[in-house]
Amino acid sequence: MSRFPIYLDSHATTPVDPRVFDEMKPYFIEKFGNASSLDHSYGYDASIAVQQSREVIARTIGANMDDIFFTSGATESDNLALIGVMEKNKSKGNHLITCVTEHKAILDTARHLESIGYKVTFLQVDEFGLIDLEKLKNSITNETVLISIMFANNEIGTIANVSEIGKLAHEHNVLFHTDAAQAVGHIPIDVKKLNIDLMSFSSHKIYGPKGIGALYVRGIFPRVKISPLVFGGGQERALRSGTLNVPGIVGFAKAIEISQQELEQENIKFKKWTDSMLEKLSLVGAKLNGHPEKRLPHNLNVRFDGIDGKAIINSVSKKLAISAGSACTTQFVEPSHVLLALGLTEDQAHSSIRIGCGRFNTDEEIGIAADEIYSCVKSLAKIHV
Repeated sequence: MSRFPIYLDSHATTPVDPRVFDEMKPYFIEKFGNASSLDHSYGYDASIAVQQSREVIARTIGANMDDIFFTSGATESDNLALIGVMEKNKSKGNHLITCVTEHKAILDTARHLESIGYKVTFLQVDEFGLIDLEKLKNSITNETVLISIMFANNEIGTIANVSEIGKLAHEHNVLFHTDAAQAVGHIPIDVKKLNIDLMSFSSHKIYGPKGIGALYVRGIFPRVKISPLVFGGGQERALRSGTLNVPGIVGFAKAIEISQQELEQENIKFKKWTDSMLEKLSLVGAKLNGHPEKRLPHNLNVRFDGIDGKAIINSVSKKLAISAGSACTTQFVEPSHVLLALGLTEDQAHSSIRIGCGRFNTDEEIGIAADEIYSCVKSLAKIHV
């Protein structure tokens, strides 16, 4: 039997996998040492756990162990990447290139940099959410230090042409950062093959604990230099001071390891689910937002023109947990900046909903969800006639 409401908001967060929780438990109660306190076995055991976790995470994304720096999550990693790189590389230039559909963690950081004198170019996207590589190329100047483009969009699931963007950046001696919070654990990633210099990612999007994330910083070819934002005890090779969240780090590593092992199988299942829901919902006028093919398999962002998305969400809330978009902006009534950037009107943006399938959903739950939304839209359409 399904438990209500059925959770279908996996882009916002995911439940901790019981296997991850089991891995973390000893580091709360028995192996609770501070990883920086190496004068006794408690601290030493914690330090070993951190290093082993760092190795697992690095291996999963094709990085070297020393390229992984732990943070509180992707938002902090984004801040550290953008501000840290621009600050450290002032002698090269003061220009950053990003995109209008980025997460607020990138957009707000970019605007902060603008406010203190840096130059920022915000690239537009096409109707599917992809940037034009030619426009990107034409935006690069002698002052350009960094390009930051999201790997997979958190609202519409569109997957960027990451490898080509990174290649273009390197051809112009520019660094490339990507916010991969929605991609890691869902898409096979090799940072070296994909020409990525810095990458932000997070644990709680892949069935790990909240409050822990990482920033990958390329160590060689090129060696990326970055200034710290947090000062203190010199942890994380003085790039991010503060007592390490050992249980979180251990859980993060276990979560990414499981996600890597189950990625292919899960994506087949997710695609089947999102395809079946889109087929059913198209019968009541659903239109897909984002790219029809280059998209996260577990993402379904659709609009029902003439029907308010929030009305749908509220109507089905006893049985389904779905959202209107980013978890960081849902308290505001403004239309999604991502959907507007695709060329949608404000009304069309307000008529959209986001469904995010997850590991613990079932075929039965997906069927119930499609039926509930279908019936709800049909009822609301009659009211609007």
